[in-house]
Amino acid sequence: MKNSTKIILVLLLIALFVVPLFIKKGAEFGGADGAAEEKITEDNPDYEPWFEPIFEPASGEIESFLFAFQAAIGAIIIGYYFGYQRGKKRGNNVNRQNSQ
Repeated sequence: MKNSTKIILVLLLIALFVVPLFIKKGAEFGGADGAAEEKITEDNPDYEPWFEPIFEPASGEIESFLFAFQAAIGAIIIGYYFGYQRGKKRGNNVNRQNSQ
């Protein structure tokens, strides 16, 4: 790949992350849980939740960290599985070649 192509791709990637921050100023980044809660209370003000959360993080930053940590653990497990399967397959191929 040419250097000019790499530079263009990097600039496009940066723009992909930066441009949305300026499109709608003052926008709040919220999750689906908060939107669902707002919609439910709007449609049925008398609604009572079935249960309360067991653990409530102290702030949104801690909640985001725990979510990212959970995603990282899942990615590690999936990556380990695929790496293990690939190594097992390569080991079987090497054993077959050595036995012939």
